[in-house]
Amino acid sequence: MAKLKISKKVSTAIINSLGAGVVPRVGLEHIAVGREKELQSLLQNLNDIAEGVAAFRFIIGNYGSGKSFMLQLLRNHAMEQGFVVTDADLCSERRLAGTNNEGLATYRELMSRLATKTRPDGGALVAILEGWINKIQQEVAKETGMRPNDDSFDDQVEEKIREVIKYIEDLVHGFDFGNVIIAYWRSYRLDDDDLKNAALRWLRGEYSTKTEAKAALGVRVIIDDDSWYDYIKLIAKFTAEIGYKGLLVLLDEAANLYQIPTTVTREKNYNRLLGIFNDTMQCKAEHLGIFIGGTTKFLEDPNRGLFADPAWRRRTKESRFVTQAGVQEFLGPVMRLNPLSQEEILLLLQRITEIHALNFGYTQTLKTADLKEFVQEIVNRLGAAALLTPGEIVRDFISVLNILYQNPGKSFHELIHGNEFKPTVVGKDSDIDDDVAEFSL
Repeated sequence: MAKLKISKKVSTAIINSLGAGVVPRVGLEHIAVGREKELQSLLQNLNDIAEGVAAFRFIIGNYGSGKSFMLQLLRNHAMEQGFVVTDADLCSERRLAGTNNEGLATYRELMSRLATKTRPDGGALVAILEGWINKIQQEVAKETGMRPNDDSFDDQVEEKIREVIKYIEDLVHGFDFGNVIIAYWRSYRLDDDDLKNAALRWLRGEYSTKTEAKAALGVRVIIDDDSWYDYIKLIAKFTAEIGYKGLLVLLDEAANLYQIPTTVTREKNYNRLLGIFNDTMQCKAEHLGIFIGGTTKFLEDPNRGLFADPAWRRRTKESRFVTQAGVQEFLGPVMRLNPLSQEEILLLLQRITEIHALNFGYTQTLKTADLKEFVQEIVNRLGAAALLTPGEIVRDFISVLNILYQNPGKSFHELIHGNEFKPTVVGKDSDIDDDVAEFSL
């Protein structure tokens, strides 16, 4: 078997993340097993978005089944292909709508986490804007032979900037958005930090009053809880016009919408989500992808889930032909993640064993038979009917590897067969708010 090539930084990130019950941001390709058809379907969405259409997908599965992992894997692929991506976890403070600007809070989180291939860790808004301006300056210099200090050089640059702006001015709020982009260019041109900060504050949705925004930038609107999605569409169109393939928005933990206790607030969020769904599926947005991770109950619960609304049920219910044929559909708006096979889980454990040994610098001793024994022991203790998900198994397995590394005298077989070994139990579609439960692979 070829020796694994992976940096210490990446291997440490993988082991630490998996051990803590969260999905690593880097190195996902080293632990990706199964899900080939699901991934190919999502990559086809990327191709469509690059062509100018919009996409909306739910990634649905039980806790620990792989939702967050698929979103992160998609995020990494999208950045590599030249998309701008952003992601956020929904929670009680960040929703799609609310009475205390919860929707705006989600928008602000998304703007703070904008990422590109060259800025994968987020905070890429300034880099996107200034990279675009620098590119235009280079184009003007090449086309005209002028230098940045020449008198009409900046006028030529602004003319090209306005050519881009005119393509988004016909969208809702596009005129004011364009004016803020022009204001950012002028701050760049004049080296005016106050104007630059004002433009960035507006784009990030940080102005609370229209009066304040008008005084700073001369615009008469601000991004608020009702309009934030319109600006997501504007940003998607803008990124495509300046050379990126589009914008991907990844929203995880949608189960938190299902858990909203008040019916009115929950339905308000579902209605906002329905508006976004209709908008993207009818291609009223361009170069935009919306991908949402949620549990089966979030989607199908007839009392509190999306299925409580006939409009949602009609749009997302699995076709009777899929059910009759006993197959899985990967091209519809809902992608359901089935459990990994035993072979895929064993392959995953093999890769984790190899990464763990490489990270801590010891010789790998566990064999495939040992890994099979580990999985079988979990099945024996939880019962054959228990729903085993990678999220549950991996965290337990990392713990076993850590114990063996720190205690060389311990026997693997004694450890997993001992009375003290208690496998993690999350349960099917558990409603508990638990980081371990939320870990998906």
